[in-house]
Amino acid sequence: MAIPIRNTVYDKVKEAGSLTDSELFKALAKDGYAMTEDKFNKLLLDLEILGLINVAWITKDTRRIEVVVVKEEIDEVEEQNKEVMEKDYEASFPGFEK
Repeated sequence: MAIPIRNTVYDKVKEAGSLTDSELFKALAKDGYAMTEDKFNKLLLDLEILGLINVAWITKDTRRIEVVVVKEEIDEVEEQNKEVMEKDYEASFPGFEK
């Protein structure tokens, strides 16, 4: 079963972290993925809509492509509640001392 080109493009960007559109286009061509510029732009647009990459214009003719990094937010109140519940659970066993 063939891997979709979209996955290959995402893997290239993820591997590099950040690169320009021309660098990515050349890397894909080097690996044997020859495509038109329209198809290349469509792939970038699809990946950006899916929230996997960001595409930003650096200059008039150059775009920077980078992987979206999702940071997980830690809720302090939720963490405290979890700790209290664990302590209450452990304390419910007879003969438990900490």
